[in-house]
Amino acid sequence: MDIGKKIGLTYGPPTRNAFGNALKEVGAQNQNLVVVDGDVGNSTRTQYFRDEFPDRFFNVGIAESNLIGTASGLWASGKDVLAASFACFLLCNAYDQIRMSIAFPQANIKLMGSHSGISIGEDGPSQMAIEDIALATALPNFTVIVPADAPSTKAATHAMFDREGPVYLRTGRPKVPVLYDENLDFNIGEAIQVRDGSDISIIACGLMVAIALEAAHTLSEEGIDARVIDMHTVKPLDTDAIVKAATDTGAIVTAEEHVLEGGLGAGVAHVVARHKPVPMGFVGIDNTYAESGKPEELLAKYGLMPEDIVQKVRGTLKKK
Repeated sequence: MDIGKKIGLTYGPPTRNAFGNALKEVGAQNQNLVVVDGDVGNSTRTQYFRDEFPDRFFNVGIAESNLIGTASGLWASGKDVLAASFACFLLCNAYDQIRMSIAFPQANIKLMGSHSGISIGEDGPSQMAIEDIALATALPNFTVIVPADAPSTKAATHAMFDREGPVYLRTGRPKVPVLYDENLDFNIGEAIQVRDGSDISIIACGLMVAIALEAAHTLSEEGIDARVIDMHTVKPLDTDAIVKAATDTGAIVTAEEHVLEGGLGAGVAHVVARHKPVPMGFVGIDNTYAESGKPEELLAKYGLMPEDIVQKVRGTLKKK
């Protein structure tokens, strides 16, 4: 993909790779940590942990409901647990088990869903998680994190193990532009402003943060000064950052690689409606499933490219 190259961003590893390396680091620090995977460790990158700590790794096969049951049992026996699979398999296939065995008892279990969104490309819609954020945020007291690049994924992985209670971390398949360095100050629930601006705020998560930055660059050439905020924690949302963005810029556009219903945009709109109503626009997957294709072609077809954010910003500014 060429996203971000126009503004000088370089590509780093996929966020799933960064997660795998960070998980291995956490495993070296915490001998009580065990990992459960649904026979996709070579894709989720939990294999990095497995190769270092085979006695603490459990492959339950392609059986996501059993995966969650096993994870819950290990937690009940006193272990620190991470359970991983493709995001759509984890959240969609095993939702009832997550609800009853993790969310309801507030189990201190961490979930990682890889291959999220439509940017997985040729694998097609059966493996594209486009509803997972809505499902995860609907669970009471769940924390939901969608990092934008490799350094922030590494930081998020370490941070989620320091947080009590269930956490869902969403990662992706493709290589992504690098936005941060290794000294990133990452805190769960605290958004990061990656670009200042006074005319409108673009609030994004995951891959869409780099796309929002490219859109902001294009808008600047038109005389529109756009603030860009990386809302890496979708639950709990950084209410203060959203209210400040609404107050300072008077308009907000959200951008996410997820269906519009129940995702980042819906959460931000909830905050805006309660605290500081301003005109809003929403960029995301609009009430459809995607198809198989090259990642950038899919992002273009389903309205997730910089020019789509630019168009949405123009329309939203007309409402100010």
